[in-house]
This record gives sequence, structure tokens and C-alpha cells, in this order.
Amino acid sequence: MNLQLETDSQLEIDSLEIFQKDILEGLSMSPKKLSSKYFYDKNGDRLFQQIMAMPEYYLTDCELDIFKNKTERIASPISKINEPFDLIELGAGDAMKSSYLLKYLEDSGSDFTYMPIDISRNILSILNEKLSLEIPSLEINLLEGDYFDMLNKATSISKRKKVVMFLGGNIGNMDLEEARHFCREIRRRLNPGDLLLIGFDLKKNPHTILNAYNDAAGITAAFNLNLLTRINNELDADFNRDNFEHYQTYDPISGACRSFLVSLCKQKVTVKNSIFNFEENELIDMEISQKFSQDDIEKLAKDSGFHIITEIKDSKDWFVDSIWSI
Repeated sequence: MNLQLETDSQLEIDSLEIFQKDILEGLSMSPKKLSSKYFYDKNGDRLFQQIMAMPEYYLTDCELDIFKNKTERIASPISKINEPFDLIELGAGDAMKSSYLLKYLEDSGSDFTYMPIDISRNILSILNEKLSLEIPSLEINLLEGDYFDMLNKATSISKRKKVVMFLGGNIGNMDLEEARHFCREIRRRLNPGDLLLIGFDLKKNPHTILNAYNDAAGITAAFNLNLLTRINNELDADFNRDNFEHYQTYDPISGACRSFLVSLCKQKVTVKNSIFNFEENELIDMEISQKFSQDDIEKLAKDSGFHIITEIKDSKDWFVDSIWSI
């Protein structure tokens, strides 16, 4: 394997400065807002692994069903590229699902380099160790950072055809307008013949969706609250987690599933010498998990400059992996 994960101290300093800037800006907004991309420190990674294993959290099993049992259907349009290509995964995590596709492509003799992108150095290290054992012949470049910074890097270091994957329903971490902008930005970085594979969580029984993000064991609540602990540890803040409570809501008409933290009392919080006042019952907007109809997906593809080649659904028709081309 070819390990491209940067380890220099300057990168860590730059990442911390960006983290600080984003947190201070988010807490200065009205309503206050924290970006869900910062959930994933080492403890956040561990908690998210627990979330994916929860019986209520259907998303993992649905997309795993597709990648494990319908691998050939996913690989078919990719295999038609018929030349060396780069398989770029945005927010790769531990590659649990994509590893089935990687093995299939490797076994079928495809000439490709896997380029997983993730903001978490810890999870990329776990991914690297796992794939080194499972697919030792796989050529891999690990890219740590934000999606578009690393996508720019991936396109600069290789001029080969590109297949970009964005799995897990992570497109739902944006509202519909943000998702359109996101897909247009990907389109701007791709060329004719390149492919985009996006996983969409489909609208379904609202109880099923709400239970997935409001589990009785409180793991999702701990996952959200862990960001306050991360801010304390990395930005010399003094959040008291006991003064905040997780709140989840789902609107089955718009498809927006939203996570909030509620301030349980009037309080002051200091972050890097900046003081933030919270009223009792004031909210911090933590995350959106947008759910999609088929019409939503078709419109998003068209508005972003793509057309849909094929779509593969899980056995329950709860989730779809949609493959687009320019």
C-alpha cells in the first residue's frame, strides 16, 4: 500500500486553527450551530461505530445489503470505464461497505487506486490497517482533510478517470440547497466519463426514521454531546455536558431529521477566551439528516449537471445507491 497520510505538525496546527474558527463562528450565530463534521474525534469515531451497530440504525444494514449482495450491479458501470481509474471515497470511515466493492474490483482485475478521504486521522489509520490485511494488493492513497480540499488534491496528483463515492446517506447532512451546491461542486471537478455514486436514505415510516436517531440507549445523544467534550479538550472550553440535553425531531413532509442540544439552564460558556451566553432552553443546531423521495433525487441530479445511469436499492427499498455520470 502507498500511504499518503500527512503527519507533519504544521497540518495539525492548521486543522486546529480551522476547528477553532468554525466553532467560534458557529457559537456566535443565531441560532447557535456546530458542524457535524467535527463529531469525529477518537471517541466520536468509537461512538459512531456503536451507532452503526444499533438495531434501530437501519442505514448501515441497508447499504451493506447493497454492497454485499448486489456488488456486481454496482461494479458494472464502473467496469465499463475500461481504463485505469481512481476510486475516491468521500468520508470513507472504516470502508466497511466499500470494501466489498474494492475486493470485487481487485479480483476482477480492474486497474485502480483507492483514495479514501476523511477528516479523521484516527479512522483513516484504522482503515489502512484493515485494508492492508484484507486486500494487501490494493493500491491506496489516504487523504486527510475536507472533502473538496482533498478532492482537489486527488485530481491534481492523477489525471486518470475518476469514480467518486459518497455513501452512508451523508448527502443528507445538508439541506436540499446545500446538497445542490455540493453536487455542483463535485461536477465542476469531474470530466466526461467520470462517475459519481451517492447513497440516499429514502423517506419511509417516520417512526422508523426517528427511532434511528433517538435510540433508547442514548448512544446518539452521547455522540452529539461528545462534541462539547472535544471543544473542551482542544479549545480550552468549559462546557458542562450535564447542562445540555439531546433533542431529535423529524418532519416527514420535508424529510428533514434534525438534532439539537438544549441548554437546560441559563449559563455562560468560555471557549478560547470568548464568552457565550445561553438562555434556558436555548438550542444548538447540531445536524440535519435529510431523507429523500425519488423525485428529490432525480431533480438533484438534473440540477447538478448529472444524469442517472442506474440505481440499486436494498431489499426493503429503504435506501438507494444512485450512480450518475456527466
